[in-house]
Amino acid sequence: MFTILLILIVVVAFLLIVVIMVQNPKGGGLSSSFGGGGTQQLGGVKKTTDFLDKSTWSLGAILVALILASSLTITRSGVSADSKALDPDAISTPVTPAPEPASR
Repeated sequence: MFTILLILIVVVAFLLIVVIMVQNPKGGGLSSSFGGGGTQQLGGVKKTTDFLDKSTWSLGAILVALILASSLTITRSGVSADSKALDPDAISTPVTPAPEPASR
């Protein structure tokens, strides 16, 4: 299960990178390449920008959800969930070496 989630995380991260790189914050990018600024544009600049914006937020939310789901599927074999700080048997006192006498 963890491997499947890891593959999905990589795919979603790649798609998110592609969508972010296509956008241009100054109005260019993919939205301005359709029609060159005229009124007869394929889909319109606003619709393309809305699609890229919504897909960025959607892919980001999917990525966070996949990361949280993958953290729940990690098996922690041999590790107890109890805190060692609360267990009095687990507390070990550090051994300090005795100071050596100065010889002159």
